[in-house]
Amino acid sequence: MFGRIARAIFGTANDRALKGLQARVPEINALEPKTAALSDEALQARTAEFRDRLARGESLDSLLPEAFATVREAARRVLGLRHFDVQMIGGMVLHTGKIAEMKTGEGKTLVATLPVYLNALTGKGVHVVTVNDYLATRDSEWMGRIYRFLGLSVGVIVHGLTDEERRAAYAADVTYGTNNEFGFDYLRDNMKYRLEEMVQRDFNYAIVDEVDSILIDEARTPLIISGPSEDSSDLYRRVDEVVKVLVADKSAYDKDEKQRTANLTDEGSETVEEMLRTAGMLEEGNLYDFHNVTLVHHVNQSLRAHVLFSRDVDYIVRDDKVVIIDEFTGRMMEGRRYSDGLHQALEAKEHVTVQPENQTLASITFQNYFRLYPKLSGMTGTASTEADEFAEIYKLEVVEIPTNVPVARQDSDDEVYRSASEKYDAVTTLIDEARGRGQPVLVGTTSIEKSELISDLMKKRGIPHSVLNARYHEQEAEIIAQAGRPGAVTIATNMAGRGTDIKLGGNAEALARQETGQSEGPEFEAALARHAAEVAEAQARAKEAGGLFVIGTERHESRRIDNQLRGRSGRQGDPGASRFFLSLEDDLMRIFGSDRMGGMLQKLGLKDGEAIIHPWINKALEKAQKKVEARNFDTRKNLLKYDDVMNDQRREVYAQRRAFMKAEDVAETVAEMRRESITDLVDRAIPENAYPEQWDLAGLEQKVRDGLGLDLPVEAWGKEEGIDETQVRERIEAAAEQHYAAKVANLGPELMRMVEKSLLLQIFDAVWKEHLLALDHLRQGIGLRAYGQRDPLNEYKSEAFGLFNGMLSELRERVTSLLMRIELRPDAPPEQFTRGPEPVRVMDMRHPEPAMAELEMAGAGGAGYEPVPMNTPDAPRRAEAVDPNDPSTWARTPRNAPCPCGSGRKYKHCHGRA
Repeated sequence: MFGRIARAIFGTANDRALKGLQARVPEINALEPKTAALSDEALQARTAEFRDRLARGESLDSLLPEAFATVREAARRVLGLRHFDVQMIGGMVLHTGKIAEMKTGEGKTLVATLPVYLNALTGKGVHVVTVNDYLATRDSEWMGRIYRFLGLSVGVIVHGLTDEERRAAYAADVTYGTNNEFGFDYLRDNMKYRLEEMVQRDFNYAIVDEVDSILIDEARTPLIISGPSEDSSDLYRRVDEVVKVLVADKSAYDKDEKQRTANLTDEGSETVEEMLRTAGMLEEGNLYDFHNVTLVHHVNQSLRAHVLFSRDVDYIVRDDKVVIIDEFTGRMMEGRRYSDGLHQALEAKEHVTVQPENQTLASITFQNYFRLYPKLSGMTGTASTEADEFAEIYKLEVVEIPTNVPVARQDSDDEVYRSASEKYDAVTTLIDEARGRGQPVLVGTTSIEKSELISDLMKKRGIPHSVLNARYHEQEAEIIAQAGRPGAVTIATNMAGRGTDIKLGGNAEALARQETGQSEGPEFEAALARHAAEVAEAQARAKEAGGLFVIGTERHESRRIDNQLRGRSGRQGDPGASRFFLSLEDDLMRIFGSDRMGGMLQKLGLKDGEAIIHPWINKALEKAQKKVEARNFDTRKNLLKYDDVMNDQRREVYAQRRAFMKAEDVAETVAEMRRESITDLVDRAIPENAYPEQWDLAGLEQKVRDGLGLDLPVEAWGKEEGIDETQVRERIEAAAEQHYAAKVANLGPELMRMVEKSLLLQIFDAVWKEHLLALDHLRQGIGLRAYGQRDPLNEYKSEAFGLFNGMLSELRERVTSLLMRIELRPDAPPEQFTRGPEPVRVMDMRHPEPAMAELEMAGAGGAGYEPVPMNTPDAPRRAEAVDPNDPSTWARTPRNAPCPCGSGRKYKHCHGRA
């Protein structure tokens, strides 16, 4: 009550924020006549003037009115567009590092030019982050005309560029690109071996378009770069044949659609065990014996592929590939793959080529990536529903910007039917009615399957229409541009992040481009003038018919996605209408709706073929959506809690790598590692306060011989009177220093410094990769600690810290061992040390799928993305002779490496099993 009174007197926090910003708009408008009177040359010269004033100590805030007025005038001259006053407010919100919520059609793309220009004056670079390559390319060309007119350079980052092209794009004043490309470039940069090979410069300022889609929806899972592991494609196919028969029996597994999980029942485990034994895949023991853990993993992933994933809903099959469908935009996610063997299981299910699995080399969450920017802002049409999450995770405040013209769209209550068939009959009837009066219709669906079902129904009724989904996303810009023509019917699978407005009457520019194949020139201008008159007449007819009618055929899990669909209608004060149709068979109603929903509808008198419209239904649906959104928020928060543990380690590792690369030489670092490594060896052999008879000098002598290549009589030293641990360590250190000095003298200091730096970086990367794998394994099983009344997160923090210290110790030992034992010819230095390592030819980038495991974004075929050779995890051992029959020569064999005995199995599944 007191809150309502306070808001009535003082206004909401949003009202107060807007009031302060609106006070600056008259100041900008007052500069318009003077700015408009400038010649092109004088207007362009203002950029140099502003930069000079910044250099003399003025702040960006003091330049804001003049800079905004300059951009407004440049946009009017170059694009024929003039910023509205509310767009000026939006620009100020973005400049202050907040989120501007602006309705669809309010010109967010143009708004961004204001803060981008102002912040680019510093010369430190501004990143504009979009949801796909099409928008990045379009906006860099379209809005780039303003920046170039004012003397700023513009770059764009899209898939397939070389490192040189990327470096040039990042060096520009303004850089457009997708969230994935920016994030993967950051990870790839931290896998480079020389500073000059890195493409990004220091972070400064980023504006995130469709900020809710990128920082909320896609932030549920991290970006991951991975490299190839062993090929087990045949095993996936053989397991798939077994599971395909198994899933026919519903009693063999339990499926939880709400949690998206599937597990074998006891009966199913016994059945699959017998089937695997018959197929010759289970040779010894039972299914859950330790040595069969890989087989269990394959069975579980194949079960998930068959039970939880549907063709044409979660993925499509195209060109001998399984291509994932983005649940938020309905687009194909070319190159992305589920990880942990799930994508391979889907490939086996669909009988396409099974690609090899991958192992993590580097990863980061979007939360931690975007928090690297000292200044961050965003814009979208739907952010207020997630304001708490933006504030908690990113420290971003949401400011709702008023529309330039009041919204005239009429939003109807949802209509609920008993069955899906009744619902679709009502939808097609309404579409036919709207089309009959010349009203354009946009039909929203949640999957390809649903869009094609409605398309078939409309074909039967003879209703002409266009379909926009993952199968036809190449034509999406053209389809969307003309979706506002009178009587046009467009079916779209999700509308998030489409980036193209639906204009009533159609889009004259798009029609002219389609006709001429050009975007400028005399021929284009003539076609534009001709189509403009046609579109103006069509626009009047569409408005008279009621404007764009948005029909939702189902509620999405997130109300934001529904609002994005609804917001396509009623842009810039246009008339419009929206209505959602639901049935009790819809996934949201069936999985997340109240158990009493059906009974409630029965009480309200719902009969076959009838719809019910009631405020209770809307409230029940909103509660169901809030349940899902709350669960997803918990998923993101939980992910971030665990990633924050790794993030501290990641920052330390990346900072240390850069320090190594910047250093002229790392001789002192290597010497310190050698001393610490020797200290560790001695401490393990001679524990503190141990009696001489408890010392393991024989073992120490062997380790000094194996690890340092020194033949010292350590065991004999123990018989000397009065010798202690310090003397033993000093003697080993002296011998090691003498041996290393001789090696340096033999090879030459210059070559040795080069070898030290190159090997240090390679081994650092190798142990970091193994550490990431260890953290992956730790993370997968840590939740079970809760059964022992222990907090999994605290357990993870503790064990991750121990693993990190172990990684540093392993780094010291490997570097010391390899450098002490390495032999090179001084007259022929290997190219590996003079030019850097030879790149591996296969590297994948993954962005895990939100609801399930992880996605892999394959980068094979893209120039310039090969990772450094992660082929030295057992580098010290390589310098030694490995005898397959002598396990004592297999020192420090990685668990996932092939067993040295020659069996062909992994070490952890062979001699390392004990």
